[in-house]
Amino acid sequence: MKKEGWLVLAVVALVLFAGGLLTWNARAEEKGGMVGKDTCATCHEDVSKAFEATPHAQSALGCEGCHGPGQAHVDAGGDKAKLAKIEALPPAEQSDVCLKCHAKGSQAHWSGSTHDSRKVSCISCHETHPKGPVPKSLLSKPQTELCVTCHPKRRAQIYRSGHMPMREGKMECSSCHNPHGTVSEGMLIQNSINENCYACHDEKRGPFVWEHAPVREDCTTCHDAHGSVNSAMLKVKQPILCQPCHIANRHPSTPHFAKDQYSWNHGCLNCHPMIHGSNHPSGARFLR
Repeated sequence: MKKEGWLVLAVVALVLFAGGLLTWNARAEEKGGMVGKDTCATCHEDVSKAFEATPHAQSALGCEGCHGPGQAHVDAGGDKAKLAKIEALPPAEQSDVCLKCHAKGSQAHWSGSTHDSRKVSCISCHETHPKGPVPKSLLSKPQTELCVTCHPKRRAQIYRSGHMPMREGKMECSSCHNPHGTVSEGMLIQNSINENCYACHDEKRGPFVWEHAPVREDCTTCHDAHGSVNSAMLKVKQPILCQPCHIANRHPSTPHFAKDQYSWNHGCLNCHPMIHGSNHPSGARFLR
């Protein structure tokens, strides 16, 4: 897109954002104005104390930054109908409240993301004023436990023998995925699956003199990143893993017994250890 096109988009975005602020301010005037968080604390002492311990307490609007102006609520003797109850709003409107402040950075692609389109809202995972110690990112549960609530298949996979070090606390789901949405498939942090993998496995990036095509294309051709019952998180054991692509007349390609020289220990890697790529002048067959 040309520079002029980006400029037009930026102006449109600014106008829409300003319009949203004006609408919010208009609603504030209609409801009778702000009363301040100290007024809220007179009736909601426990909630106010919990709120003060969170990053949200830095907001100049305090409680009313999310719940809207409280004057009408106070004048009506605490009538709940006079105040915005976030939990009662539709999921999209719940998130809109948060997006007034959190619409950039890692949350920039929330609108239209996988979670947004499936009616997951910000408060499905986050607590704005949790009781007790303030958790990381205000999550209602530890991250992995929270994610597998909706993704039970992944829970089973991380308990397999070959798994990412998530159970050990060395990784989290957000190590690879951005739950707020990205432009990549599967809400990956990087632009592709391989780029995600290279973030930790940079020795597999290359460049190599002799490249292995499926490795270059997609790491998940051979590996299941969420967990496997096979070593190195392989989708199936060798040599079966290699045989769908390598059925040749000069190499035995029929199923082998467990103690066969082509199956024992590392299977094909007994002879082709540099399977991710080789820089050796004689490494065309990944022998060295």
